[in-house]
Amino acid sequence: MKILHTSDWHLGRSFHRVGMLGAQAEFIGHLVTTVREHAVDAVVVSGDVYDRAVPPLAAVELFDDALHRLAGLGVPTVMISGNHDSARRLGVGAGLIGRAGIHLRTDPSTSGTPVMLSDAHGEVAFYGLPYLEPALVKDEFGVEKAGHGAVLAAAMDRVRADLAARPRGTRSVVLAHAFVTGGAPSDSERDITVGGVAAVPAGVFDGVDYVALGHLHGCQTITERVRYSGSPLPYSFSEADHRKSMWLVDLAADGTVTAERLDCPVPRALARIRGTLEELLADPALARHRDAWVEATLTDPARPADPMARLTERFPHILSLVFEPERAPDDPAVSYARRLAGRDDQQIAEDFVAHVRGTGPDEHERVVLWDTVDAVRAAEAVNEVAR
Repeated sequence: MKILHTSDWHLGRSFHRVGMLGAQAEFIGHLVTTVREHAVDAVVVSGDVYDRAVPPLAAVELFDDALHRLAGLGVPTVMISGNHDSARRLGVGAGLIGRAGIHLRTDPSTSGTPVMLSDAHGEVAFYGLPYLEPALVKDEFGVEKAGHGAVLAAAMDRVRADLAARPRGTRSVVLAHAFVTGGAPSDSERDITVGGVAAVPAGVFDGVDYVALGHLHGCQTITERVRYSGSPLPYSFSEADHRKSMWLVDLAADGTVTAERLDCPVPRALARIRGTLEELLADPALARHRDAWVEATLTDPARPADPMARLTERFPHILSLVFEPERAPDDPAVSYARRLAGRDDQQIAEDFVAHVRGTGPDEHERVVLWDTVDAVRAAEAVNEVAR
């Protein structure tokens, strides 16, 4: 069975004020063409179909077009909701849409109920695990302490129990939206650390033939059977080195997996350049970036006059300007933002306690801080789902 694995469309998202809807429509067309030309048997979309819980109308219209075109091919499609999606909104009409071969899996309670597809070698069970927000699903899965590892493990227990009850030789595919240990994040993924440690071990998914992951925007192989497709388009300059693609997975009769990367259309190259303003304006090696979307980091000790206007003359598609003066680490002019770079909310809170009191928090206070940060994030997640 040939399976096309994609995820993280983020329909409706912009790239540094540049609307991406046209590029997203081009990707949908490319997806449909790929399904046809490679004789794909099933398409899987592993979450973050939309960029936000209440997407703009144009994004909904594009999704509607995608559904019609995929259904028109007669190739079954399985989709799950991600942490950017509103699961309830995305799942509206799922039963009716399923009759057209588009199977939306947005309800955590159905994690152990697969979409059954078949080929010449027998049946393949597709289990859709939508993004599992620990604070919202811990009761559904009967876990005492909300955590990504715990709820995913409980969902996979349901998958394995269902699979064990099926005829021997039934192959299996799991769709999941999660941060799996070993994956490399970028700047454009929304933080999902609520509920404890965000990353879950790949071993959580043991017992199935292929795991189609979503959430991280870089295409990556965790194991031969556990892969991220990544987003089909870039959504931050941290993705400048990404090769945007989809996985064409061949699931053999015995469950063996082989996978091929298929490139996605590139709307415009990304470039990150760094140096003083005069260096960026004069360096002949940078001429190749004239047609790229550019992020320029200026290292001048003082902000030069009109840097954006001057850079735009050489790089017409520059979108981001960052100031990072080259100073000694102990220079009092080093910005607050730079001092916070790479530090999570827990570390920042602990540093604040140490700054105010003179000593850092003890173990009990660390737990209180963690629980408080967790509670705020959980409340934000609940509020977004309720909107």
